[in-house]
Amino acid sequence: MPYALNRGVKIYWEEQGSGDPILMIMGLSFTLDMWHRTVPLIARTHRAIVFDNRGVGRSDVPRRPYSIRAMAEDARAVLDAAGVERAHVIGASMGGMIAQELALRHPSRLRSLILACTYCGGLRAKFPEARRFRHQARWPGQNAQERILAFNPLLYDEGTPSERIEEDNAIRVRWHPTARGYLNQLWAILRWSSYRRLPRLSVPTLIVHGESDLILPPENAKILARRIPHARTRMIPNAGHIFTTDQPEISHRMLLEFFEELGFA
Repeated sequence: MPYALNRGVKIYWEEQGSGDPILMIMGLSFTLDMWHRTVPLIARTHRAIVFDNRGVGRSDVPRRPYSIRAMAEDARAVLDAAGVERAHVIGASMGGMIAQELALRHPSRLRSLILACTYCGGLRAKFPEARRFRHQARWPGQNAQERILAFNPLLYDEGTPSERIEEDNAIRVRWHPTARGYLNQLWAILRWSSYRRLPRLSVPTLIVHGESDLILPPENAKILARRIPHARTRMIPNAGHIFTTDQPEISHRMLLEFFEELGFA
C-alpha cells in the first residue's frame, strides 16, 4: 500500500486515472472514501490523487493535537510521494482549510485551487448556531451508527434522497474515526485562521458552497471571495455541507467547467 511520510507520520494515499494531477483533500473525520462520487468522474480525464488525513482511516493517528499547517505538510508529502511537482487542488470543509494552507505555504505546487464548503477560520468567519449541535455533541455513550445518524440532518439538504445518504453512511460506519483522531483534527480547525493571509493567494481559485449548508453557513463563501484576489464563486441551490451527495450532477459540472475555463479539460 502506498504511504507518504511527513516527520515520521505515515499518510495513506491512492490514485486513479491519468493526465493532469488533481489532489483531493477530505474534511473532518472523513476518509478518502468519501470522494466516492467524485473520483470516478475526475479519473476519466485526470489523475485523481486522494489520501486519508492524519487521524483517520489508514493513516497514522498521532497522540498530540494536530495543526492545519502540519496537515498541509502531509498533503505536500503526498504530492512528493506521487512524484507530482504541481497539481490542481480540491479541498472540502477541513480539507479546504488544508488546501488554503498548502497554497499559502507552497504556492509553486498548485496550478489551481477549488475551495468547497469551507471557511477562513478565526473570528472573521461565520459559525453555525450552537443550538443545532446540542444533540450531536455526545460522543460517549453513542456507537458509530448513532453518531452518524445524529449528524446527518446537519450535513445534508432535507430534499436529498435517502438512498444517497445511506451510501455515505455505509462508508462512514466502515471508517469511523477514533475519539482521539476526531478531536485532534477538530483542535486543528479551532486554532487556525487564514483571513489575513488570503490576499496573498495568486492561484486561480473557485469557491463552491451549498446554499443550505448548516455546518459552515454560506456567508463563509462570500468572505473567502472578498479576500482572495479574482476568486470565482458558485453557489449550489438545495445543497448542504456534503453537496456532492445532495446535488452530484450540478456540483461536478461546476468543477469540470472550471477546469475547462482554465484549459485543463
